[in-house]
Formats: sequence, C-alpha cells, structure tokens
Amino acid sequence: MHPIILGSESSRFAIHGYGLMLALSFLFGILLATYRAKKVGIAPEKIMDLSVWIVISAIIGSRFLYVIYHVEEFRGHWMDTINPFQSSGRIGIAGLTMLGGVVLAIIVAVIYFRVKKLPVLKTCDVMIPSVGLGIFLTRIGCFLNGCCHGLPTDLPWGVTFTNPYSACLPEYLNVPIHPTQIYSSAYGLLILGILLFVDRFKKRDGTLFFLFFILYGISRFLVDFVRYYENSAMIGNLGITVNQGISLLMLLTGIAGLAFLNFNQNKN
Repeated sequence: MHPIILGSESSRFAIHGYGLMLALSFLFGILLATYRAKKVGIAPEKIMDLSVWIVISAIIGSRFLYVIYHVEEFRGHWMDTINPFQSSGRIGIAGLTMLGGVVLAIIVAVIYFRVKKLPVLKTCDVMIPSVGLGIFLTRIGCFLNGCCHGLPTDLPWGVTFTNPYSACLPEYLNVPIHPTQIYSSAYGLLILGILLFVDRFKKRDGTLFFLFFILYGISRFLVDFVRYYENSAMIGNLGITVNQGISLLMLLTGIAGLAFLNFNQNKN
C-alpha cells in the first residue's frame, strides 16, 4: 500500500495518502452540498460557512475518539493529541476515528442551523449525501494508509499489507486480512447512491437525513464484526465494539426519525 504519496518517512513534509483523500472528501463534499443547496433555494454561501464548521468539528471529533481509544500512545506527551508539531519531530496529526467526526459534525451542523435560522431538516437533507461521499473517499485513504484494517481471513479477496511503514499492526503484516477499508468505502458509495435516488421521490424534509442514520448504522455495525479493534474498544462482555454501540443508537435514531416524520404527515 502507499501511506505516503509524495516524500518519505524521513521527510518532515510529506503528502500522506490518508490526508490527501481526507482533503478531497471535504472538497468534493462541499461542492456537492453547495450545488444541492442552489436547487432548493438555500444560499450557497451559508453552506460554505457551515462547511468550515463541519470540517473543524469532524477533525476534532475524529481525533477525540481516536485519543480515547489510544490513551497509552500519548501518555507522557499529551500535547501530541492536539499539536500538529509532534514530539517525534513529525508535522501533522496522525490518528483519527471517523465515527467521532461524523457524530460531532452532525451536532455542530444542527446548532448552526438553529443559530442561522436555516430550515433544519431541509438543510440536513442537502448536506447528508456529502457524508456518504466523504466516507467513500476517506476510506480509500485508510486503505492506502493501512489503518482501520480487518481481521485475518482465508477468503479469496483478503489483502496482504507488506509495507512496514503502513499503519497496519506488525502482527498483521504479510497476513491476508479483511479489506474493511474497501468494505467501508463501498458502503459509503452505496449510501450516496441510495440517498440521491430517494431524493428524487421524497415527500418530507428530513427523509434523507434519518435514512442516512439507518444505512450508516447498519453498514458500520456489520463491517465492525471483521474489523480489528483493541480490547479497550469493546463494550464489556457484550461482544460488540463501542463503535457498534454508537451505530445501533444511530440506527434507532433513524428509525425513530422516519416514524416521527410519517406520524406528523398522517396527523396533518
């Protein structure tokens, strides 16, 4: 795999595959959202402002959840959790857990809608397909980086990481493992396609937003069964990860949201 696209591990300045795909996901996500905003009469400049808040909150949320899972990694040099100038001499913050970014970005977006008096559900429907696009692109970056990998498998599509500079754990190098990054990228693209298709026929604002919660919750929950996690990421003796627990909450939120929309329509 190719964790570094330009430069080398010894370089202070290097273009990392994950960072590049993350940047592209934000860029194309913003372009898609502003295009969709124009179609429903929402000022594109407000979407641009919102996008800045989403980018910041997504990075903070992703970093926070990563640090929670990897506390030992930062013990003795806590500033590395937020400082782009790492104690090792490297520049940049490596280590993000996407689900934390998705959750915090959605919370910040809803607050922004309230403050700017934007129609909450309509704006959510405008923005949420960009999250599917972002998942699709960012998980390709995960694959290039070797992080977020799966457990060993004997299935014919198992992949083998051989680059010692990748984020793949040493004990999983040269071992066929589940390409969970590709699974996640695929469901991101599938979610994007489903949301854009449903958008052509939806009758109630908020449909895409709550449908995303359902689709993402199911997808992430299933993929995490074959993804590697440290023991600290598990919920007691339930046999599921913290991320799977959050995914179940997202699934239930999506179902409840669609039920609420349907109830209100029937009531009216």
